[in-house]
Amino acid sequence: MMVAARRLRHTCKLTDLFSRWVNRKDADGNNVFEGGFLGMDNVGPFNRSEPLPTGGTLRQADGTAWMAFFALNMLNIALELAKHNPTYEDIASKFFEHFLFIADAMTFPSGGCGDEQLSLWNEQDGFYYDAISWGGGHSQQLPVRSMVGLVPLYATLTLEPNVIKRFPGFKKRMDWFIENRPEISQRNIANIKSSGRGDRKLLALCSKERLVRILEKMLDESEFLSDYGVRSMSRYHKDQPFNINVNGQDYGVQYWPGDSKSGMFGGNSNWRGPIWLAVNFLIIESLQRFYQYYGEEVQVECPVGSGDVSPDNFPIFKLQLIFAVIPSSLCLWQVQLKRFSTG
Repeated sequence: MMVAARRLRHTCKLTDLFSRWVNRKDADGNNVFEGGFLGMDNVGPFNRSEPLPTGGTLRQADGTAWMAFFALNMLNIALELAKHNPTYEDIASKFFEHFLFIADAMTFPSGGCGDEQLSLWNEQDGFYYDAISWGGGHSQQLPVRSMVGLVPLYATLTLEPNVIKRFPGFKKRMDWFIENRPEISQRNIANIKSSGRGDRKLLALCSKERLVRILEKMLDESEFLSDYGVRSMSRYHKDQPFNINVNGQDYGVQYWPGDSKSGMFGGNSNWRGPIWLAVNFLIIESLQRFYQYYGEEVQVECPVGSGDVSPDNFPIFKLQLIFAVIPSSLCLWQVQLKRFSTG
């Protein structure tokens, strides 16, 4: 009983935290989130923790994807706990629906107006971007190629066939949602009807086509892929900085592979180029889940243009080089500077 009570207490805390973000960071109640609560401080042209100089609100691709990732983790936790208490099947169903609403909102603007600028996905570039919304259907994407557009890869979960069979209550509610909310389920990019490798089901923000297009940028050495992992901002912005002028003041983003050149956030938190280990780890984990579903069906050259689809050059092996033996002829700070400031 004590163990069960402790599980319930911890789950309630996480559920309360999820609800807190929903209530505080989704001002319009449209399942798209704003406000710089992920900590990638200077990743965009504006300070994401302050009101925008343009007016309006910032529809965050990474913040929204993070909440989808949160929902899938809560779904997974609830199904694990449901092995001991069937009450948790209801909680799993709740987060299943939360995920679908968020996934739909990231791609399909309410009202079906078809304006791509209201979506966070850019079909021409094959990437997710933040967007400024002024309400009334007026929105503008901010085409900055950064970790913001890679975070949607995190929101991925495979459901094993034995898990779905084990929880008939969850399966019944999932089937009901698919049949009775076709405006969401039939167009949703989460692959909830088709079965993949091992008869698994996939819940993901990215369809197979979008996954490939994102990976074609992430595994390109002229974009995100470096000798030591995935950059936090594309090298594309080294020669092609993004700039926007608001009321006579310039705001912009440029590729900075070393220390930050801005005093924003004290200048010690730079997301405009350096490799961050934690987010690289989450990318690798998410790609493992995609592999559990697609297997060899999805293959992308690594690096792009090499003709090589073997895993030898994959980011996980490049990350290991960060911890390689340091040559005796180099000082520690020289090696760290070289590895984390990849040009």
